[in-house]
Amino acid sequence: MQYFSTVGNVAEWSFTSGKSYADPFNEVVLNVVFAAPDGREMVVPAFWGGGQTWRVRFSGDMPGVYKWRSVCSDVFNPDLHGVGGRLEIAPYEGNNPLLKHGAIRVSENGRHFEHRDGTPFFWLGDTWWMGFCKRLRWPDEFQLLAADRVKKGFTVVQIVAGLYPDMGAFDDRGVNEAGHAWERDWARINPAYYDMADLRIAWLVRSGIVPCIVGCWGYYVHWLGVEKMKKHWRYLIARYGAYPVVWCACGEVLMPYYLEPMTGPDARKKYDAKTREAWNEVTAYLRQVDPYKHPVTAHPCRSARESLDDKVLDFDMLQTGHGDRTSLRSTVDAVTKSYATEPPMPVVEGEVCYEGIGEACRQEVQRMMFWTCMLSGAAGFTYGANGIWQVNGAELPYGPSPHGMSWGDTPWEDAYKLPGSRNLGLARSLLERYEWHRFEPHPEWVEPRWNSENYTLPYAGGIPGVARVIFIPAFTGVSKVLNLERGVEYHAFYWNPRNGEAHGIGRIEVDADGSWKPPRPPIFQDWLLVLGPA
Repeated sequence: MQYFSTVGNVAEWSFTSGKSYADPFNEVVLNVVFAAPDGREMVVPAFWGGGQTWRVRFSGDMPGVYKWRSVCSDVFNPDLHGVGGRLEIAPYEGNNPLLKHGAIRVSENGRHFEHRDGTPFFWLGDTWWMGFCKRLRWPDEFQLLAADRVKKGFTVVQIVAGLYPDMGAFDDRGVNEAGHAWERDWARINPAYYDMADLRIAWLVRSGIVPCIVGCWGYYVHWLGVEKMKKHWRYLIARYGAYPVVWCACGEVLMPYYLEPMTGPDARKKYDAKTREAWNEVTAYLRQVDPYKHPVTAHPCRSARESLDDKVLDFDMLQTGHGDRTSLRSTVDAVTKSYATEPPMPVVEGEVCYEGIGEACRQEVQRMMFWTCMLSGAAGFTYGANGIWQVNGAELPYGPSPHGMSWGDTPWEDAYKLPGSRNLGLARSLLERYEWHRFEPHPEWVEPRWNSENYTLPYAGGIPGVARVIFIPAFTGVSKVLNLERGVEYHAFYWNPRNGEAHGIGRIEVDADGSWKPPRPPIFQDWLLVLGPA
């Protein structure tokens, strides 16, 4: 058998067994071994497609002829074991950045993300936790939301693979067009559910968006058990590993189920220890099974590095609260702590202050969280809008969480138009004028500057001798820019984070002590002060 594909595109074919299995999902393990033109071998898991059918998906990272052979746990089944063929891959000639430059990985210095060809990748994420469910209708509503996010500059979507938060197991709010992701007794997965999820994942990639696939919420490991959770993750890797994705082992790693009683002085401590051990084991297995070695993280109660062992993580994801400006302290503390931790790994703010949650966290807070994170060393930032993450419908609000209270009833059709999402897309466009991946935090460049007593003062970062970006929160100002390098000619402008308009200042005159006093910005609000080449 011979198949054809192009670099980065997914080739797929199926194997059908003439031998019948009573429980094929649990009885059969099928892998396909691919030999690349340069001799490298990859062991790619196949997935059960329903009935007596298994499917394999593969994408190669170089043109040429790949040889493949199937390896089945039932070595006496000639339909599944020892089948071979060739796959010819041609160069990719399109403009999709995920196929043109390759899937993303962590940079060699551990500070940012890049494509496989070394092109820097800017992580600007959006939160669609329940985006596989049919409340976000396929194809029209899903594609509408994706198109809006592409237009605004988003590059990542964080989406949960069917085992959702904020509901009990098998709550019908989580179904898609084919039902639930698993059978109700956790006996086996529902392939038809993931057939519908396939359409959504493929559309994100086609749109140039990286899916950050979250396996489930953390407490599910106690409902399925470690071994079935490994099966769940093997299935996801088999389905989606050939795409340019990122893996998030689980959400809220150590959080118990909402209604689970925690009685006794050591109950939570014991729960955390048991859960950490389970997820370290599952995440290590995930890394072992994934032949593409996509970046791995976990969505935590605060920091992934505080929830799991470093050895199972490629980057640190944060979750730092929804308290409007009161979450600024925990956010900056978490970013700066992670940035200073050795060995270095990229840090991404994965959840903070969904826009509109609690009738708060509006666009000015979105801007504040983005800029304080990015100028404190973050490699990326994920936005969220209350109403999108849980897919509120105008006619059918999501409703209450297990604890009995709703997080809000803003319809997603309104939430995707909230101004914070556009503001963050503009923020990305400003940073991309410079080699943003080389930026470092430099709080000492500005006076006054944020400190542990006051987090709402200005933040500074950039590249010494090349570019400086200073975020000036409302109700503050910059009295001086400090430590300006001798012999470097800087030109300055104020940049309006609401609309992306620049207000020129011109060439700056540096005082003898290496400082410069900028003029006041034109309007009373938050601003960016930018120093760079003319």
